[in-house]
Amino acid sequence: MPVFELSVLVPAPGEGAGLFEHFSSAVEFRTANKGRPIRFVISETTADGYHCELGLVNDPEFAALASGASSIFEFRRRAFENQDRFNAVLLIPTGIGCDIGGHAGDATPVARLLAGSCDTLILHPNVVNASDINEAPENALYCEGSVVTRLMMGTLGVRTVRSNRVLVIYDGDHHPLFKKATQNAVNAARATYGLTCAGILEMDEPVRLKAEVSRSGRATGSIENLEHLLHELSARRETFDAVALASVIEVSQETHLEYFTGDGATINPWGGVEALLTHAVTTALDVPSAHSPMMESEEIASADLGVVDPRIGAEAVSLTFLNCVLKGLQRSPQLVTDEALWGHGAVLTAADVSCLVIPDGCLGLPTIAALHQGVPVIAVRENRNLMKNDLDLLPWGPHQFFRVDNYWEACGVMAALRAGIDPHSTRRPITAVEPRVVPAPDVNATQDGEEGDSRQIPASG
Repeated sequence: MPVFELSVLVPAPGEGAGLFEHFSSAVEFRTANKGRPIRFVISETTADGYHCELGLVNDPEFAALASGASSIFEFRRRAFENQDRFNAVLLIPTGIGCDIGGHAGDATPVARLLAGSCDTLILHPNVVNASDINEAPENALYCEGSVVTRLMMGTLGVRTVRSNRVLVIYDGDHHPLFKKATQNAVNAARATYGLTCAGILEMDEPVRLKAEVSRSGRATGSIENLEHLLHELSARRETFDAVALASVIEVSQETHLEYFTGDGATINPWGGVEALLTHAVTTALDVPSAHSPMMESEEIASADLGVVDPRIGAEAVSLTFLNCVLKGLQRSPQLVTDEALWGHGAVLTAADVSCLVIPDGCLGLPTIAALHQGVPVIAVRENRNLMKNDLDLLPWGPHQFFRVDNYWEACGVMAALRAGIDPHSTRRPITAVEPRVVPAPDVNATQDGEEGDSRQIPASG
């Protein structure tokens, strides 16, 4: 299979070893000749090391298109932080069962809350995609997950746009009912919010997605026939700015119904394999992309789901799940790989990131990149999930890591950072700063051990 996930154990690095170099060499050793990594998750940290789950692509078309792209482990430290504006990144990883944002756009209220405390909120589709609904804040940038990672790693810039030409691709061998519904969704977007559609491609040989569950319990999957999709996209690359993908994900009817009747306790089974697909497409073509699943069958479409958990209500009333993707891609920023353009005012880079907000316990490349970029990280306890990592163990800098109970408190920390004050100064009791005694130098000692000259050396300048 060309796209799949692999579980690996990476031992803890030796003293003084860099995390990115350590992960890169360890992963390369364990995945040699198996494929190219496109997604990286640390599901658990134990005494044995890091339990990692890797998304890999083993596809000749992908290899040719992505030959010049950087490794996901490549890191470039920002030279400074641009403090003219306050820009936040909001991450709620897909497929890990987050209480908030792990279902169908149910983190949108959080996004709208946090957007009020920053100039720009950078988020990924999982945060606001809600089937036919997308209520992303006006000051949000809708970026595919791998784009957010590369932005944090310092290997990519993103350029804001007025609008994109969105190419739509869907399964051509699926039921006519759902193909017509997809066409209607696209035309509805054109008629209601002015989507610029670069065309609709009906793939008689569509990409095949299968939902699976990883060793840690995450939603993941495998993909077949990626080569044909990438070939068609590459041949038309100059005609579109973003690509919306709609395809069937192989999920059993039992799993489908269990998700809708499980009172929100069942992990969304589709999101993990969708992320693998969009990571592959965006990495290969440097183009914004997003995916929506097509309804599997008429039987499932007509099933009486009853009144479902509010967090999945948007999915229960949709037939195509597509309009959230179309609306998001309409103004999704373009990817800028040419560093000569990174100083342009419309281009955001790692230097423009002011803070990262994540669910507590989530450890992946964006979090590690924030650690090394000196970006403040706010971890939210209330957004419980499957990940088992103690973020306190990371070597944070002073005033860099903040753990809060909920997104209300996260908003407060963001407001304090934006105002340029220490968030801890707003709490009581407030601790006094104790002086640290620095011993006086021994003026009689010299480098070679001889008696030194007692004369003072004047400061330069």
